[in-house]
Amino acid sequence: MLKDYLRLHFIVLLWGFTAILGKLISVPPVELVFWRTLLAAAGLAVLLLARKQPWRVPPGEALRMLGVGVLVAAHWITFFLAARLSSVSVCLAGMATLALWTSFLEPLILWRPIRLYEVGLGLLTMVGLYLVSQAEFDQMAGLLVAILSAGLSALFSVLNVKLVKRHSPLRLTFYEMSGACLSIALFFPLYSQYFTNGTGLHLAWRGFDWLWLLVLAGGCTVYAFSSSVELMKRLSAFVINLTINLEPVYGILLAVLIFGAQEKMSTGFYMGTVVILFSVLIHPVIEQWNKRRQRKPEPVEAVL
Repeated sequence: MLKDYLRLHFIVLLWGFTAILGKLISVPPVELVFWRTLLAAAGLAVLLLARKQPWRVPPGEALRMLGVGVLVAAHWITFFLAARLSSVSVCLAGMATLALWTSFLEPLILWRPIRLYEVGLGLLTMVGLYLVSQAEFDQMAGLLVAILSAGLSALFSVLNVKLVKRHSPLRLTFYEMSGACLSIALFFPLYSQYFTNGTGLHLAWRGFDWLWLLVLAGGCTVYAFSSSVELMKRLSAFVINLTINLEPVYGILLAVLIFGAQEKMSTGFYMGTVVILFSVLIHPVIEQWNKRRQRKPEPVEAVL
């Protein structure tokens, strides 16, 4: 069991490392996500064949999964763009609003009741964001793009709640990675003409880009995903979700260790980040307590 916990934390550490990889890789965000999704789709195809899992699905289901892949591509592009418009720490502070986005999107898409404690935690998150934005006003563009990226991530995560009930996680992710890669490839002509200032596409790797891209696609995507799915068989959803919420913490600590003074922020930034992370980490705890309270049988009054 201890081995599983350590493995889970290592996976979350890898996910926290992705923003740093976005800084280290010289390829622009759109081209970077193209390579990531292409390599990840290829790796997942190998896993499907190795595990002899069926990959064919009805055309309608395939279109749904490919469509969610478009959202995945948009999320990753804005994520890496945010990391370059600001510091890694500010980017991850914006990404920590994922739980806030989910609390609003789930009731709208899945038609479940609004939970008051999630609204309260959402308001607390807004206080933390205000502190961060006031402390690092010069990095506001990166923070706003990161918040948008978190919203896109929440959207495709909520949509996956329905899809994962009908498809294996491995096959689902293969189609979504393929959809993300295909959508970017179709976007390339428009992107090259209007969004590159006349310089065209930059698909070529330079320096250690090949190494960081392999780490990103192989380690942070294919390995991390397949391993997290395996751990779901032995660890509770509560433990997994609580640990995943530590991703911004690990990412910010890694950024400070790797980039040093470049990632050191003002006191107001850290105060705001602590408020955001508190709201994120306390959410699964309150949710677990609320579920136990609902399952607790009502006391039966004695009849005299």
